[in-house]
Amino acid sequence: MDKLRLLDIFIASCDAGSFAAAAKSCNTDPSTVSKAINRLEAELGFTLFQRSTRQLSITAAGRRYADTVRKLLQDLSSCEHELKHLNDSPGGTLRINSAACYGHLYLQPLLQAFCQRYPAIQLQLEINDLHVDIIDNDIDIALRTGLVKDSRLVARRLSPMDFLVCASPDYLAARGTPRCADDFLLHSWIGFWIKQTQQLQPVFLPDQHGSYQPFELTRSHITDDGEAMAAMCANGLGVAQLPHFLAKQGLQSGALVSLYPYYRPPQPDNGVFAIYAKRDYLPARVRVFIEFISSALEAAGEGSNYTWAERWPALIDIGD
Repeated sequence: MDKLRLLDIFIASCDAGSFAAAAKSCNTDPSTVSKAINRLEAELGFTLFQRSTRQLSITAAGRRYADTVRKLLQDLSSCEHELKHLNDSPGGTLRINSAACYGHLYLQPLLQAFCQRYPAIQLQLEINDLHVDIIDNDIDIALRTGLVKDSRLVARRLSPMDFLVCASPDYLAARGTPRCADDFLLHSWIGFWIKQTQQLQPVFLPDQHGSYQPFELTRSHITDDGEAMAAMCANGLGVAQLPHFLAKQGLQSGALVSLYPYYRPPQPDNGVFAIYAKRDYLPARVRVFIEFISSALEAAGEGSNYTWAERWPALIDIGD
């Protein structure tokens, strides 16, 4: 029997005036109550009750101990109630860590509406491309491209990550439109440098059968910033293979055109993920944030298994 159960039985005995009545209120038998009080007295080293065949009388030490135990149990109950309310009600500080490009282009435009809907939540937002330990750094949720393999974490895919080969209309007017993969050898290509791996992002282009294959190209320009890569492409510096969230604004504004239908890497870790600590009871502030961003993405044509890029028209149909 744990200490908290002993204390509950002790207070019940104080209130009931007998072990038999205490046993009834604690849903047990008088023998169990008597043994519990004997054990508690042995642990404490003093007598809590004077027993006789007719009555149970609390001692002076027992009365003082009961006052302390009552306050302890009341404080514990109040704390549990308050914490349960905080866990069940969306409020408190929500600590978010987001990949830079996704945070700038997709997350930040949603924050005002989120805070208007949940005014009791205060945001603490970190935007960077550092792969931080979200548990050690006390982060509630991280938005990352690629799946983090950690048994302590839950990764919920918000969308796949689709890639589009893009160029500006002015660039195509000046340099011509490439019709097959080999044509790109004659064009300027903007490459992306992945800081975590210290490698260039591979390029995938469709072969003569329409299947995407890795393709070796000389990069005319290289950057380690995704937004800079999209801007360089829109400004006519060359062709780039952009993730859908980087290409979206340029395509919608007409600053970019998509040369081919989207490419989706088949690996299971492809995508944008909401990552949070595995726990039995997810705090309400985390739960409503995931629901909110998932709903906002759905309204924008994205879900766990699709993106708007699937329906975006391409300049060249594969197989032409």
